[in-house]
Amino acid sequence: MIDFPITDAHLHVWDVDRWYYPWLDDVPVLKKSYLLKDYYQALGPLKVDNMVFVQCEVDPTDYKQEVAWITKLARNEDDRIKGIVAWCPLEKGERARAELEELSRNRLVKGIRRIIQFEPDLNFCLQPDFIAGVRMLREFGMTFDICIDYRHTRVARQFAAQIPDVPMVIDHIGKPDIKGGGVDPWRSEMKELAALPHIHCKVSSLATEADHEKWTIDDIRPYVDHIFECFGFERTFFAGDWPVSGMAATYPTCVETLEKLVEGCSQDELHKLFHDNAEKFYSL
Repeated sequence: MIDFPITDAHLHVWDVDRWYYPWLDDVPVLKKSYLLKDYYQALGPLKVDNMVFVQCEVDPTDYKQEVAWITKLARNEDDRIKGIVAWCPLEKGERARAELEELSRNRLVKGIRRIIQFEPDLNFCLQPDFIAGVRMLREFGMTFDICIDYRHTRVARQFAAQIPDVPMVIDHIGKPDIKGGGVDPWRSEMKELAALPHIHCKVSSLATEADHEKWTIDDIRPYVDHIFECFGFERTFFAGDWPVSGMAATYPTCVETLEKLVEGCSQDELHKLFHDNAEKFYSL
């Protein structure tokens, strides 16, 4: 088990008694509140010294309230929450500027995640207004989280190539079809994404894309090996994705699994993966 405090680059907490999260209607196992006290319990023996909250797809009308809630938690309950990746309607293009300006006044807001995966149009991220909205993040010193699955890796490369000056990170290794054993074209398309120097990759929620009940480390290994072949230890970092990752594995199991998959790496590489790279990417 990792013997130093880690950076959790992808933490969710949500409160269903406060707000409505539409996507939870389709995931009944997660349709309850998950709060900081539950996160602490889930960590087990692990130590964390940096946390990055990532937006939880609350109803869009409440996204500013979500940011305000997490900011209050960081100030009053746990100052290890050092970053927020907020939602913003970037598809509005220039018309999203006022909302980005408002978010930028909160020093905890480090980046934006506007999920691409849930859009029925696979070419959603190629819309000129969306590209213009993401391009504005450079002005505010913000990053962009690319949340896709294996259906989107080709268009994600086309999208990201048009915005080389905004640091981006692919969530959950691009969600390959681990359960179905699908490797291509995810493999070649992720290699093309990694060829863009401003793209990083969160090595997270691996078992979530496998069979939740029967997954093995060998099911996951080919995908993780490929990620490190493409991004190395310079542009990869661990992220917990709790509580979503808990559908398939405990938090300590997620950490132990990745630790086993990179067995033989140096201590310096291990520290980059589990702590330093995320800290640097999000300017924590």
